Amino acid sequence: MATQRSVPIIDLTRYDAPLSSDIARRVAEVFATGRFVMGPANEEFELAFAREVGVSHALGVTSGTDALLVSLMALGVGPGDEVITSPFTFFASAGEVTRLCARPVFVDIDPVTFNLDPAKLEAAITPRTKVIEPVHLYGQCADMDPILEIAARRGLPILEDACQAVGATDKGRAAGTFGAFAAFSFYPTKNLAAAGDAGAVTTNDPAGAALVRNLRIHGASVTYRHERVGGNFRMDAVQAAVLNAKLPRLTAWTERRRAIAARYRDLLGAAERDGRIVLPAEAPGRRHVYHQYVVRVEDRDGVKARLAAKGIASAVFYPIPLHLQDCFADLGYGEGDMPESEKAAKEVLALPVFPELTDDEVDRVASELLEVLGDRPVEGRR
Repeated sequence: MATQRSVPIIDLTRYDAPLSSDIARRVAEVFATGRFVMGPANEEFELAFAREVGVSHALGVTSGTDALLVSLMALGVGPGDEVITSPFTFFASAGEVTRLCARPVFVDIDPVTFNLDPAKLEAAITPRTKVIEPVHLYGQCADMDPILEIAARRGLPILEDACQAVGATDKGRAAGTFGAFAAFSFYPTKNLAAAGDAGAVTTNDPAGAALVRNLRIHGASVTYRHERVGGNFRMDAVQAAVLNAKLPRLTAWTERRRAIAARYRDLLGAAERDGRIVLPAEAPGRRHVYHQYVVRVEDRDGVKARLAAKGIASAVFYPIPLHLQDCFADLGYGEGDMPESEKAAKEVLALPVFPELTDDEVDRVASELLEVLGDRPVEGRR
């Protein structure tokens, strides 16, 4: 009997021939010009990505992490300031705040969407609050209307952490269009992926765009004349070339992710109804792009191990909330302070979801997961 192939959490080698050819052609053009940093490929990508998101300006930078950092710098965040964000996200959302000698202030999540709970936001605002930084986690926008209302009433700018949410929308508005700035990541596993680290900042503010352009080249608008201290946040032209080849396919890739999510829901829906699993919910008015397809199960680590034994890869994003990370101990948080984030960290499990995943593979993942779950119930998040 033939052994079934393993199903990966993601496979970055499943490029079709036309895409591989287009990437090779565009990269060769970069080498032919010798413009490896801030060249024509970068300009092409910035214009195209701005159109894709629906903003006036997109600025290519070195990574999603640096997109957050340079945006915080542009907003004037510094020592003594506070930035409100989620404790249930990738480290950079808070790490870059700390790099500027500011203080991350955490607001617990909505257990349905895993995003910052707007009902808990205002209580976290103090006279030292400088920025509100909602995270659009796993590919679904945060609930932006109440966040925008609070921010406007309190006179605070918003920095969107849209690193996982390219193409996501809330009531028809795209991630990356709500805040003073937004940060995107093009890490190789992202929905729109470079061949290494890359990111972008988006904004509708011409002055803000000019400031980011200045900060990303060490605060110099003229060579060797520095108006401010910035950093080296320039996107490599080779990464821009790869992104130029991929960007036209983003819409189709997003629809395939959504189709995979719908197939999982059909196959696993009965298990959710009888309490064995909780599936990701697409909130009303929001378009989820499923950067990750994240379910909730009890005995998460046991389920993950049993799936692995059956050749099904899965992943945990994120097992330790940020408020419990050792490096943030001086912030004074402890267990129990962010109960929804702490509960999610014990239950979340990401299943394979990427555009090249086949229907047969989706079916196998669901079948093996149902066998692993058996009749064990999971506490719901409703």
